Amino acid sequence: LYEIIRRIEWRETKPCERKTCMSKYVVLTDSTCDLPEEAAKQHNIDIVCFKIALDGEGYTERVDFTPEQFCEMLKKASGLPTTAQITQFEFFDKFEEYDRQGVEQTLYISINAGGSGTNAAAHAAAAQFHEEHPDSKMEIFIVDSHAYSMAEGAGVIEAKQKLDAGETMESVVEYLNDKYAKMEILLTAYTLKVIRKSGRISAAAAIAGDLLGIHPIFTLNDGVSQVVKKVRGDKAVVSSMATTMASRMAQGTPYYIGVSDHKYDEEYVEACTKKVGYAPVGIFHLGCAVLSNTGAEAVGLVFEGAKRER
Repeated sequence: LYEIIRRIEWRETKPCERKTCMSKYVVLTDSTCDLPEEAAKQHNIDIVCFKIALDGEGYTERVDFTPEQFCEMLKKASGLPTTAQITQFEFFDKFEEYDRQGVEQTLYISINAGGSGTNAAAHAAAAQFHEEHPDSKMEIFIVDSHAYSMAEGAGVIEAKQKLDAGETMESVVEYLNDKYAKMEILLTAYTLKVIRKSGRISAAAAIAGDLLGIHPIFTLNDGVSQVVKKVRGDKAVVSSMATTMASRMAQGTPYYIGVSDHKYDEEYVEACTKKVGYAPVGIFHLGCAVLSNTGAEAVGLVFEGAKRER
């Protein structure tokens, strides 16, 4: 069973240093999307990367480390990582570059706007671009994914596929707004060190949880985390994660498994396939946006649920 899963792997090339082959339209996203480099390269998706600070050192996500390396950094860190939003100037430079290359329509799909000023920076950059380039015919479309990780990234891939198939930008934007109102993330952490430091649970509860082998299962939808279960034992949490996803997801829709370590792959593929009735679309490595909140031992399930009103 495990061998038939189309597994999404990272490559060593650095997407933020890659020259993108331009067409009449371009799809841009940010590094919180957790899109593997292989997928970004295959679909010709441009990615702008977040800056990360950890223990006094500054890094650029996906350029200075891989997700696997970030996990090791987290394990050894004394403090919590912090991120700096992507700036208006960075977006403005991107928009000018696209315009010079003859792009007619730019679609930027952003990290949850409620959790980062990056979306607002993109809007400000678009306004600045049109003000400074009144003769430009390039249109800029900005979509708030209200999400992180592959809950954001899955829509990015679909948007590019639809544009490549000849759908209009307006119809793709409408589709994305509907899709992102359904995307859900289900997470669990195998150690509560980072969650304790972040203040999401008390220090006493975190210490007790680690000693007793209790793992929280929580949703991360529209940027809001909510504990839905607490499960004792590593084996029990795998089954409970799969069961919870199966009860919440729209049957027949694709889902993804995100891991901090590929040692979790096989047991989650087996459990989820059994509960849902079909295998995941792929397995990906969780990136900074998620691991900065869960710690370096975590698993996430990404799927479509019921549409939420906004």
